[in-house]
Amino acid sequence: MNNEVTISGYRPEYAAAFKALNIEWIEKFFAVEPHDMEQLDNPETYIINKGGSILFAVYEGKAVGTCALVKTGEAEYELVKMGVSPAVQGKHIGKKLCEAALKEARALGARRVWLESNRRLEVALNLYRSLGFKEIPMTTTPYARADIRMEVWL
Repeated sequence: MNNEVTISGYRPEYAAAFKALNIEWIEKFFAVEPHDMEQLDNPETYIINKGGSILFAVYEGKAVGTCALVKTGEAEYELVKMGVSPAVQGKHIGKKLCEAALKEARALGARRVWLESNRRLEVALNLYRSLGFKEIPMTTTPYARADIRMEVWL
């Protein structure tokens, strides 16, 4: 069996994993919100077809992590829906996904990537900081759980 983690782009057969991986982490810490379900139920409509991208970490033939880039401006993307299965946490899969997402954002012409998160998610926030994300002021958000906004310039 292959123990390497590979990063893959979106494929329709991964749509169920995109939803399941995200619902798993959201429900662990918060509550799934209507805006979550829009994206999770319709990833092609809300992300891919609007110029975004969805990435998957594949380990032993299974999608075990995911994140997405949503186009929010001319050269700007939001990093969203980042989740890794608890069964494989500790293998630096989140870092590999985030690095791949930033590389993908550059390829898509992004100059800035931003995200919203929650201060309770210390491991995630430390990962984002290690990749150059800096805290910026919060603005209006569709998520009740979001209490921190960060950005990185590419």
